Amino acid sequence: MMREAFVDTATRFLDDPRTTIVLADISAAAFDPAAARYPDRVVNVGIREQLMIGVAGGLALTGQRPIVHSYAPFLVERAYEQIKLDLDHQGVGAVLVSVGASYDRAAAGRTHLSPADVSLIDTLHDWTVHVPGHPDEVPELLRRAVCGQGSAYLRLSTQANTRAQVGDGELVVVRDAGPGAALLVAVGPVLDAALAAVADRPVTVAYTHRPRPFDTVGLRALAGAEVILVEPYLAGTSARVVSEALTDRPHRLLTLGVGRADLRRYGSPEDHERWHGLDPDGLRRSLDAFLRSAG
Repeated sequence: MMREAFVDTATRFLDDPRTTIVLADISAAAFDPAAARYPDRVVNVGIREQLMIGVAGGLALTGQRPIVHSYAPFLVERAYEQIKLDLDHQGVGAVLVSVGASYDRAAAGRTHLSPADVSLIDTLHDWTVHVPGHPDEVPELLRRAVCGQGSAYLRLSTQANTRAQVGDGELVVVRDAGPGAALLVAVGPVLDAALAAVADRPVTVAYTHRPRPFDTVGLRALAGAEVILVEPYLAGTSARVVSEALTDRPHRLLTLGVGRADLRRYGSPEDHERWHGLDPDGLRRSLDAFLRSAG
């Protein structure tokens, strides 16, 4: 699973004395062996997410490269003001790593759902966002984030594609439908559902695990008249980026993702995937309606 891949990789980074892991109880037991070996550089502040970001900001000001970890709604939504002030405003970088994604812990209720996390990060300046689609993608993405200079957000999920994809985050074509075909861009763990949805449809599918910075050069090279964007978080999060990249070209854009309506339901991740139309059948219905309306 992605969380296990993260814990193993982050623990290895503690061999570098510039790295500190900052927790707010979530995954603390998984990091117990690391804390026993590096007691000063695995810091658990308890259930105090705002303090967790403040500690990370202070560490970054001393030259440390903090790795900060919790559930997405606690890490990004609850502590957003501290991210804005203690990291961005101070001009220091950190690596935020979340679990839970949009609805992995649906059974825990609305407190554990976070479809708006990437859109919130997108209000900040010059962040890199990684959304791996498979556990095997996590170690390299974390390495790039930790070895980088700015701030990065790594969004982990229990949902995963059957195969890992290689690449630096540029759009990778995984299904080529030929010249003039509509382009579907799948972000992270929605790739398998997208591929199933376009079977026997004239749609090229490209994949990325790095929606920020978005590969606009690759997009311009691949995009035709119709572009479909499928993201595992709030629908339309990357619409601005795609539209700006294609502003000089006539195009139609369909954005698919988690809807804005509060469903007020528990259920399973699979239930939420279906309710938001992100399962293969739901994606196929949306795609077919969009393609039929062309011209």
